[in-house]
Amino acid sequence: MVSIIIPYKNPLPYFEDCLKSIVNQSHKKLQIILVNDYSTDDSEKLAFKYSNEDSRIELVKNIGKGIVDALNTGSEIAKGKYITRMDADDIMSENKIEILRSLLEKKKTKHIAVGNVKYFASKKPMGNGYLKYANWLNELTSKEKNFKEIYKECTIPSCCWMMHRSDFENIKGFKKLDYPEDYDFLFRVHYNQIKLATTKEIIHLWRDHPMRTSRNSKDYLFENFIPLKLKYLIEKELKPKDELVLWGSGKKGKLIAKKLIENNCSFTWICNNPKKIGVEIYQQKIQSTNMLKLEKKKLIICSISSKDFKTPENSKYNKFISFY
Repeated sequence: MVSIIIPYKNPLPYFEDCLKSIVNQSHKKLQIILVNDYSTDDSEKLAFKYSNEDSRIELVKNIGKGIVDALNTGSEIAKGKYITRMDADDIMSENKIEILRSLLEKKKTKHIAVGNVKYFASKKPMGNGYLKYANWLNELTSKEKNFKEIYKECTIPSCCWMMHRSDFENIKGFKKLDYPEDYDFLFRVHYNQIKLATTKEIIHLWRDHPMRTSRNSKDYLFENFIPLKLKYLIEKELKPKDELVLWGSGKKGKLIAKKLIENNCSFTWICNNPKKIGVEIYQQKIQSTNMLKLEKKKLIICSISSKDFKTPENSKYNKFISFY
């Protein structure tokens, strides 16, 4: 059995499309957990209607407040051998659960099954940014390189994975996640040595609409991704004898520098813009990239978003991690 956790908060008018795509899955042995996160629209009535028609559906109210508490509420009653989650405004391909479950059956435990996604819009045409993002994600998934680019962005969509519930519980599931919660969950999966099992098939349809949470909640602002990245980089990648280096002094570089300073984290700031070398920003003097030649172990955060910039090959002394 596969347990699917679906938190929902005012998901109308898209909720029924989502529910239809779940109950009509080609794999039938499902535990469908609908977690009401204090909806004020008529979505709870729709949930009751579907639960009366399908015994696989379980209704529960969020014991806390917000998406993380709702996910935890659902995971507490999950009984399936496998577990996944779903957003209440998206759509599953008809064989999504069957495909992901099959991948896990072949790979056994210590794996997370991941598939490709497709954005679609309910009203306006899709913007190029979303389409490029989906293409980038799908390319990573197809090549099983999601973890290689993990510090750039959340490289596994929040509703496009499945794993053994035993592995899920071993890594403490959704407990104590920081926002953005899907990104934190991905880091936790990665650093618990869970391996990838992927398919090139599009299994999840990602709906874009004006009321989408990631568009409207401050929890998903770009600035909130930086503390999460730095948390795991410092805990998991920075060794005691490493010198931490920040490369880039643009808007994004300054945001990172500010967070490092706020957390009393010592670092060397470099850039290859001659106009900024020697300049002090936040009382930190910017140095040239010549310091990369020093024979000393360095962990380098690359915060350069130029299309022409390529992260240099890692050398004996330099380890580069691109944030953008």
